[in-house]
Amino acid sequence: MTDHPDSLAQLRIALADFAARRDWDQFHSPKNLSMALIAEAAELVEHFQWLDEAQSRHPGPDKREAIRLELADILIYLIRIADKLDVDLISAVRDKMAINERRYPVDKVRGSARRACEYDD
Repeated sequence: MTDHPDSLAQLRIALADFAARRDWDQFHSPKNLSMALIAEAAELVEHFQWLDEAQSRHPGPDKREAIRLELADILIYLIRIADKLDVDLISAVRDKMAINERRYPVDKVRGSARRACEYDD
């Protein structure tokens, strides 16, 4: 079975090829990619700075496009880090969701945004 052209696996291959053709792998250590990821996440945050909740949920077309491209940058760096460390992101997310199901049982946390350690046992 072939991966869908928009799968994480296909994006990983395309991004690795993009970097390899430019001889950028020498710069793409997990450390450097992590630092770039944080920089892109900060750029995303800048688009929401000073907005109220309603404004953040409904950005105008220009701001929405800028946000879309920042999200793409974040995903690019995340996929590159996972590739360099041989992490299957889909599997990792499934594992983390299972952990979070145990940490945040619906009957205990519904409607609350506290951290797991803040709930009484």
